[in-house]
Amino acid sequence: MEKHKLNYLNKALEDLPLSSAIAFVLKNTEGKKVFSTSFGIEDQLLTHYIAPHADEVSIFTLDTGRQFNETYEVFHKTQSKYPSLKIQTYFPEEEDVRQYANQNGINGFYDSIEKRKQCCCIRKVKPLQRAISGASLWITGLRAEQSPNREGMQYLEWDDANRLVKYNPLLHYTLQEVEQLTTMNKIPVSSLYKKGYLSIGCAPCTRALLPGEDFRAGRWWWENGKKECGLHIHSDKNY
Repeated sequence: MEKHKLNYLNKALEDLPLSSAIAFVLKNTEGKKVFSTSFGIEDQLLTHYIAPHADEVSIFTLDTGRQFNETYEVFHKTQSKYPSLKIQTYFPEEEDVRQYANQNGINGFYDSIEKRKQCCCIRKVKPLQRAISGASLWITGLRAEQSPNREGMQYLEWDDANRLVKYNPLLHYTLQEVEQLTTMNKIPVSSLYKKGYLSIGCAPCTRALLPGEDFRAGRWWWENGKKECGLHIHSDKNY
């Protein structure tokens, strides 16, 4: 998509409520549109607003094979609440997982950042590439408040690594606003969320937050520095 059109669309989105913004973007973009959900609170909110457009958006989730059971529970509740949605599941390649476990052990990701990123690549990044193949628009639940690395993002931006436009409808929403909307609309939320799991990933790599901790502190808590898995890349930054 041309830069001037992205600028025009981003300007138009500034004052639109969520439901209108999503409808506007879907109407003004062409090609295959996909939405990735991890069943976290942000993605659950977006699922609610994308449900009326189920015939226009392909919805998928990445099952890494190391999920919390609570994630499967909210997956089931979501399908029950929105029967029109067909959520496709993408799994890692069996041979990739087998080779990793044979070389590094089943929990080798605790040994080094490199091994952890290798595991994320096998279980998340490579399946994502299959899921978004051929897409022109990828809808995500990213919020600027979640990380300093995300503050410079826009609603719509060109994702050069994946060669598509990424749409972040909740970019400027606060966590409180997300919580209020999910409560108001009686949207299923993982039971882990109320236990302090604000960012839920694989079970071995996620813990509950302690009082006053940063939003991402519960992910890969044994590492220092920027904590991301490589799914979201913007210029030279991994989100």
